[in-house]
Amino acid sequence: MGDPHRVGVVGLGVISRAYLDTLANHPAVSIAALADLDASRSAAVAATIPGAEALSVERLLARPDVQTVLNLTIPAAHADISLGAIEAGKNVYVEKPLAVTLPDGRSIIERAASAGVRVGCAPDTVLGTGTQTARAAIDGGLIGRPLSASAVMVTAGHERWHPNPDFYYTPGGGPLLDMGPYYISALIHLLGPVRAVVGAASRLRAERVIGSGPRTGQRVPVEVDTHVSGVLEHANGALSTITTSFDGVATTAAPIEVHGETGTLAVPDPNYFDGEVRLFALGGTGWRVLEPRAGYAQASRGIGLIDLVRADGQRPPRAGGDVALHVLETMTTVLRSAAEGRRIELTTVAERPEPVPLTAAEAWNA
Repeated sequence: MGDPHRVGVVGLGVISRAYLDTLANHPAVSIAALADLDASRSAAVAATIPGAEALSVERLLARPDVQTVLNLTIPAAHADISLGAIEAGKNVYVEKPLAVTLPDGRSIIERAASAGVRVGCAPDTVLGTGTQTARAAIDGGLIGRPLSASAVMVTAGHERWHPNPDFYYTPGGGPLLDMGPYYISALIHLLGPVRAVVGAASRLRAERVIGSGPRTGQRVPVEVDTHVSGVLEHANGALSTITTSFDGVATTAAPIEVHGETGTLAVPDPNYFDGEVRLFALGGTGWRVLEPRAGYAQASRGIGLIDLVRADGQRPPRAGGDVALHVLETMTTVLRSAAEGRRIELTTVAERPEPVPLTAAEAWNA
């Protein structure tokens, strides 16, 4: 084993803790530097990680020993930070979505290719045993030829729990761009790329009220659609329907179901790494739970970056930029279709990532 891969982290908001819990203790990775707009926050976090230094964003991007930048900024800043890292000759692993707009997403991928650096992007939850076991069941023929799928995410809105939810309701936010990457990434792993979409969307409330933290009771203006539905035409002919909403209270719908000629799979929530995969076979009498048969077991945030580091140019990262760009185009085109009222074909193509063999926690964590 060589020296640990040195990582610089930009953005230390709520999601950063989950990444640092995984990466700060992993032998393949060393957290070399941390940066945040709040310098006191980066200093406090750096004090908890041996060898990590709190820096400004500019100094972190310029630091020659940082090999990969973990970009955990808000979506509106994803492109600027990623492009800055690429210009400095560093790999990038970015929190979802890849960027707010498709042109920015394309720029990240194209400039990385020109610079000879790699791009990874969340979500890496789809590399866990939940989605990967479902994929193995499909590829193993347990439901026959897959014909259709449904994906549903319904919540009352992140302002109920997030102390600073403003960015969820500005361009780059909304339920589709925020939560859609989990579901669409999972559908691509399960069924392959998307060739065309049809969308519909609504925005029936002009503002939201913050429900927790020091700003409780403050009102946040809504600038994006908050209920989005889409029909995705996959290249293999299967149709997926997706609904993402900040306008519901609860749902009994399965997060994802895949229907095939000889069976249906109930797939666990792709916001998590694991969960039960259930099969109802044609002619059967009920659901059967499948034992985990693929994926990183007991995985956690950051496994996608570890996968990228260990791929080391030998194969594309499984949570890679090409899939993230395809997911971004799928989402932005659903919103465009909703605005224009027509079916639209996509321009990007992404291969299904290489499947993850069943990998025990002690194996991927060593």
